[in-house]
Amino acid sequence: MTCIFCKIIDGSIPSKKIFENHELIAFHDAHPVDKVHFLITPKKHIENLIACSEIDKDIISNMLLLAPKLAKELGLKGFRTMINSGVEGGQEVFHMHFHVYGGGSKLVKI
Repeated sequence: MTCIFCKIIDGSIPSKKIFENHELIAFHDAHPVDKVHFLITPKKHIENLIACSEIDKDIISNMLLLAPKLAKELGLKGFRTMINSGVEGGQEVFHMHFHVYGGGSKLVKI
């Protein structure tokens, strides 16, 4: 297994975890671009949104519903989300994940 997020999920790479259940894990980004910046990723290895199928709709829905809950718990009144899919979409880690970030005084461009 070479996927860094799979290694975070199995605990062989430490992370600053903020949420975990049977299906999802959320942790602080190692290189934040804003005051608050965390990632939500499924435990099931799915490469990206391009690779998703109808079977994955509940996972995606639960990821999106978790974002505002965690953002609020971390003090955000508003936030941005970003999902990179594929090399041409700027994806660097090929395990689907959503970036959630905010808290800065101005919009942050990535």
